[in-house]
Amino acid sequence: MKPLKNWDNRTWLSSKKYIDQFHKFIKRKTKLNKNTRILDIGCGRANIISFLQKKYKFKTKAIGIDILKNKNTKKNILFKKSDALKYLKKGKKFDVIIIKQTIHFFSQTKIVFLLNLAKKNLNERGTLLIFSLKTKNNKIPCFKIMKKQLNNSLKKDEKLFKIIRKNLRRIKETNFNFNVKISKRKYVSMVKNRYMSCLLSLSNKEIEKGIDEINLNFKNQLNFTDTLKCISFRK
Repeated sequence: MKPLKNWDNRTWLSSKKYIDQFHKFIKRKTKLNKNTRILDIGCGRANIISFLQKKYKFKTKAIGIDILKNKNTKKNILFKKSDALKYLKKGKKFDVIIIKQTIHFFSQTKIVFLLNLAKKNLNERGTLLIFSLKTKNNKIPCFKIMKKQLNNSLKKDEKLFKIIRKNLRRIKETNFNFNVKISKRKYVSMVKNRYMSCLLSLSNKEIEKGIDEINLNFKNQLNFTDTLKCISFRK
């Protein structure tokens, strides 16, 4: 699969409002203070942990890992270009580990390795937070082939959720909801930039046809709820 470059590049996921709401959500599940050691797996441009670093002034800088480093990755955190499993094998300890919209890149075997390593790398009373798109009644605006690709991905996620529940056991499941208001023009630009992994395998011709569908079927202003399922585990 091609690398996912634009999921947090000028989308609602990188907006100040989204990051602020996301911060408030995880604050209710963790005890964040200047002594917190935090790791973001699949951090992208590190927008979220950069915000947290500014707010809490962590003594040990927040660490973000990803297999791809973008030019505009935030500078106030420690970024490591690394495979998640390889990095976790180093055995560094954290109070909070975030895995956000990343599990679909792992096979069923590798997700077990990821969970076991993440648990080992948590400090006592540390928290693991796993976020992924809600698999039922998802509201993300799609064209026909994009919807098919997304549904296939969400079916895989559902299987991974079962493995996660079995492996972690003592978990809490909640939803993070963000109300998106975006112009159709801006959303079309995001589709062109392949902001979701389900768009990566589509040809340019399929993308252009899909954009025609969006222009035909959606109003100039798109309003919908982006919902993430959150699985939280405390050691």
